[in-house]
Amino acid sequence: MNETNKKGLTYADAGVDINAGTEAVELMKEHVKKTFRPEVLADLGGFGGLFALNTSKYKEPVLVSGTDGVGTKLMIAFMMDKHDTVGIDAVAMCANDILVQGAEPLFFLDYLAVGKLFPQRVADIVKGIAEGCRQAGCALIGGETAEMPGFYSENEYDIAGFVVGVADRQRIIDGSKIVPGDIVIGLPSSGLHSNGYSLARKALLEIGRLKIGDYSDELGRTIGEEMLEPTRIYSRQILPLLGKYDICGMAHITGGGLTENIPRILPEGTKVVLNAKAWPEKPVFNLIQRIGGVATGEMYRTFNMGIGMVIIVPFAQADAVMADLKAAGEAACLIGKVAEGDREVEYRPEEV
Repeated sequence: MNETNKKGLTYADAGVDINAGTEAVELMKEHVKKTFRPEVLADLGGFGGLFALNTSKYKEPVLVSGTDGVGTKLMIAFMMDKHDTVGIDAVAMCANDILVQGAEPLFFLDYLAVGKLFPQRVADIVKGIAEGCRQAGCALIGGETAEMPGFYSENEYDIAGFVVGVADRQRIIDGSKIVPGDIVIGLPSSGLHSNGYSLARKALLEIGRLKIGDYSDELGRTIGEEMLEPTRIYSRQILPLLGKYDICGMAHITGGGLTENIPRILPEGTKVVLNAKAWPEKPVFNLIQRIGGVATGEMYRTFNMGIGMVIIVPFAQADAVMADLKAAGEAACLIGKVAEGDREVEYRPEEV
């Protein structure tokens, strides 16, 4: 009889360390508590997160929810052994999605599945999630960390996020008010954000045979640093505009790029005409296209190409919206207009 059978089989023998999980919770608590809003009613560790909706702020409150993950960008974190920023991406992908409907992000929950629970690594991941919540203005009120030996390798994990926000029913933004003549404003991305990484890795790391530690003069940093740059969160820019301007529609530019995401909010009989030279080019996209030999059309339907969020406003309000964004330190660009058409994006190399 072996030693394990003498003392009795334990969960730890099967690869799940309950003590490590307890340690991880203690390490993450300080980061989580920094995200709490006054509406949070329960401390970390309960079976459910409690959040008291302040209905006095809204005439007819509607809850808006979203969920997303980080995708294969996590592979770059594994390669670099850097885990304190991917949590920002998890929050960004969720919070930006509900922002486009005019919703204020209220609270966030995360799901983290790991092959082996290393407490400090989990704390680093949650530190990033908390930072993303801070940027979005929402509270991190709960989550789940699941140790899954045999399903993930020891150094692998996956993250999913869930956000709940609120909007007044009369102020929900769904694109239905978009008409020809409206102006399209673009807010810059920080780079790749969290989409297109399978193509980016194929081009840069496989075809180009670049290493994540290789320094690129074109990028001004290493390949890994560029690819791990966190997704921008647009709460600070968007929320002050709500109610002040007649925002007709917004689009979060994620998988599918400008080409696929903008039509999701267009009503029948309209299209968007973009001037692709109206915003500064991001070197990382040029690098991917050149090394990978990727067609321009494929680039625009895979990556954000430097624009992470699109706002569509009436022509008469465009200058005022731009002035507010610039006063807030945002490098917004007038990138196009709405025209008559069949729910598509058309690119023209001319001033709009």
